[in-house]
Amino acid sequence: MTISSSLNAGVAGLQANASKLASISDNIANSSTFGYKRVQTDFESMVISNNGGKYSAGGVRADTNRQIELSGSLVSTTNATDLAVRGRGMLPVAKISEINAGNGDTNMLLTSTGSFSTDAEGFLTTSSGLVLLGWPAQPDGSIGTFSRDTDAGLEPIQINVNQLTGEPTTRMTLGVNLPATATVAGSAADPQQLAVEYYGNLGTSESINVTFTPTIPAAGASNEWTMTLTDSVDPAVTIGEYTLTFEDNRTAGGTLANVATIAGGAYDPAEGTLIVNVAGGPIEIDIGVIGQSDALTQLSDTFAPVSITKDGSPVGNMTSVNVDANGYVHATFDTGVTRTIYQVPLVDLPNPNGMVALDSQTYRPSVESGSFFLWNASDGPTGDIVGFAREESTTDVANELTSMIQTQRAYSSNAKVIQTVDEMLQETTNIKR
Repeated sequence: MTISSSLNAGVAGLQANASKLASISDNIANSSTFGYKRVQTDFESMVISNNGGKYSAGGVRADTNRQIELSGSLVSTTNATDLAVRGRGMLPVAKISEINAGNGDTNMLLTSTGSFSTDAEGFLTTSSGLVLLGWPAQPDGSIGTFSRDTDAGLEPIQINVNQLTGEPTTRMTLGVNLPATATVAGSAADPQQLAVEYYGNLGTSESINVTFTPTIPAAGASNEWTMTLTDSVDPAVTIGEYTLTFEDNRTAGGTLANVATIAGGAYDPAEGTLIVNVAGGPIEIDIGVIGQSDALTQLSDTFAPVSITKDGSPVGNMTSVNVDANGYVHATFDTGVTRTIYQVPLVDLPNPNGMVALDSQTYRPSVESGSFFLWNASDGPTGDIVGFAREESTTDVANELTSMIQTQRAYSSNAKVIQTVDEMLQETTNIKR
């Protein structure tokens, strides 16, 4: 009966608008929830009547869709590991409860923002129990090769705040000026000595002792020195000895003219370097290229260590952790050394809105969302990662309140339809009295 279909359509309208009001209330309730993605409710008409003849009302059906691909505004914070994605892509996370279970069954979830801090075990977690995932770095700070279409290589990021680190010295530069007057006939053959500190494999401080002994000629100037190197670990052993000859012409005066190897690693004229072996291993020493004043020189009458540089560092304590725009997690130590310890990828899917929404603003890939891919942040279609920032809710309270008024009016109208149908049915009942 047509009048009965009107009643059913009115009831369907009440249900549809009740569903829309539920989504509006959820959006408003989460208007201050970081990372919340608003829910959009749309209506679809239901047509069940045949062509011609009597018309039967089909009513309406509500369809809700969480707009995960929308991005909220970013707000700054004071925590370096407050992270937000600027642009496309999502952060991989997992539940800390699954990690603590220790059964190896960790499911990757996705989120667009999070306030991470180290827990008692050193894991970077949120207050809701989500731990950040990333690829571990090699000891030299490089990231290995991992599969990009699976989360098998991702690990919970664990920070050891009590970690000590030290890097051994493998290269140094001797920027030293030798006095030209010391190689003139009649000069005192006083050697010039220099101790250059280096760091051993265990973070200990040692030194390479360098002695420059001038060659005194019978007449004129020799412009020649003997450079002898010893290691403080065993000073009695010579690890390198070289004869240095300097130019005295107008165009290249004071620069190296020749280096002859007496003991130790051979001098490389193309690179201006030589290699000596200390107790912990080889160290490359840059003394300068022939004809260039980029390291050792012989000028004037002053012995001056102008520029002594070296790599490596002493043992230091970790002081802070931060994540850069490309997703690299850096640990900074009180010695000024910064090491890369993890890389956080960004996860992208063909249809982000098709993911399954879970608690704590997390999402799980599904058949509808399509297969995910792990990108380097700022690479491909993905945006970058912003530290000291959180993503705000995508809810616009003004629009939601406006929709609430419209929904309320539509609900009242559908209730009026039901009331009218009821009155009409009452009139039909009253025909027979």
